[in-house]
Amino acid sequence: QVQLQESGPGLVTPSQTLSLTCTVSGGSITTNYYYWSWIRQPPGKGLEWIGYIGYSGSTSYSPSLKTRTSISRDTSKNQFTLQLSSVTPEDTAVYYCARDRAVVAGPGGGYDYWGQGTQVTVSS
Repeated sequence: QVQLQESGPGLVTPSQTLSLTCTVSGGSITTNYYYWSWIRQPPGKGLEWIGYIGYSGSTSYSPSLKTRTSISRDTSKNQFTLQLSSVTPEDTAVYYCARDRAVVAGPGGGYDYWGQGTQVTVSS
């Protein structure tokens, strides 16, 4: 079974960089054809897609967040990482990593595996 586990600080100071790591077990992040995604849910709001890194290392980010977002990976550790810079209290949310299945055109086939989520609070 594929398992995903988020890790990182639960509290981040405004203007600093949020950094989270997703550790994957039971499958390789380089396996064709999957897309390793970050999604968040602010309090009382719906899910918001942040971005992904694909099996080949390609990346894509939400237009509303792309200037502040970087997703990278360490294939030797089977991990991928989210960095969100210049955070504000509006970035407070539960952050999830998840695996997205491929369709012919690329990602978007649906999330079949999710991490449990981790609460990140932006506050001084």
